[in-house]
Amino acid sequence: MLLEKLKVLKSRHEELAVLMSAGGLSGDGFAKLSREYAELTPIVESYDSYEKAVNDMVDLEVMMTDPEMKEMATTEFYELKEKIPALEHQLKLALIPKDDADARNAILEIRAGTGGDEAALFAADLFAMYKGYAAIRGWSFTLLEASENALGGFRQVSVEVHGTDVFSHLKFESGAHRVQRVPKTETQGRIHTSAATVAVLPEAEEVDIEIRPEDIKLDTFRSQGAGGQHVNTTDSAVRLTHIPTGVVVEVQEERSQHKNRAKAMTYLRSKLYEEQWRKQQEERSANRKSQVGSGDRSERIRTYNYPQGRVTDHRINMTVYNLDSVVSGQALGEFIEALIADDQAARLAELEG
Repeated sequence: MLLEKLKVLKSRHEELAVLMSAGGLSGDGFAKLSREYAELTPIVESYDSYEKAVNDMVDLEVMMTDPEMKEMATTEFYELKEKIPALEHQLKLALIPKDDADARNAILEIRAGTGGDEAALFAADLFAMYKGYAAIRGWSFTLLEASENALGGFRQVSVEVHGTDVFSHLKFESGAHRVQRVPKTETQGRIHTSAATVAVLPEAEEVDIEIRPEDIKLDTFRSQGAGGQHVNTTDSAVRLTHIPTGVVVEVQEERSQHKNRAKAMTYLRSKLYEEQWRKQQEERSANRKSQVGSGDRSERIRTYNYPQGRVTDHRINMTVYNLDSVVSGQALGEFIEALIADDQAARLAELEG
């Protein structure tokens, strides 16, 4: 079934090459064919590598019947045989439908949940974890807006994350994160459970979402620091309300109102784009329940247990006992790579089914 599909795709790839070289296409028409050709190219290249390896094995089997060639052919045959499963897996991965948002930058939102000041401190720990992970990957991590409590925790905080394939690596972080530990404010030494929610939005561009000026309500105010202290004395912070949907965003990091407004528009577009993206994901996965979950912010996805030094991801039943490395961002990639692999396995099962 897969081989038949691959033959059809290869035939289409060849057809596209002929159509594009023939000329006579409009700019839009050529661009459309060029995009389709580019999407098919890695699939066809993987298929060609797999097909060549299979054909070479057939030739080597014949050569193995020749006494003079047998030793060399046998060695090459078994070397190739070991490579075939990896080539086959690579080919299957190439066939998985791409998520258009994967290569995008992201906006990361963290909000304290149940647990009062301790939840806000946990939100700050998550902020530091993602900042550390971003640094490891060479991504930029730019604060958009933050609401702090007197202890240095975050009631809520949002950041822009820019780099290579940001959304594909962070999208499974959306959901409820839970912490179990003795709070700094606890005098009796009792373990408390607190929570914070994370939302990861694919960053939208102007062409993705059209926002009419009359649909925007703009408010300006003074940036606030920890404990309610003014960061500056000008009304540079910006709040945008999208009237049709009621979506509200705030940006107060820059001292320039103009810069904050531009960032707020990107933030707003990303919120609206995420709704579209989420609906597409729901439609795409209507026939299967992915183990990595829906990304619903109310869904509990991970628990950080400090007394045991344990971190557990409930979607893939993965537990590690290097909590300090995870919350520093150093070992967060272990979970992210496992979640990506799990999602790929589910998509492959759907493809093969």
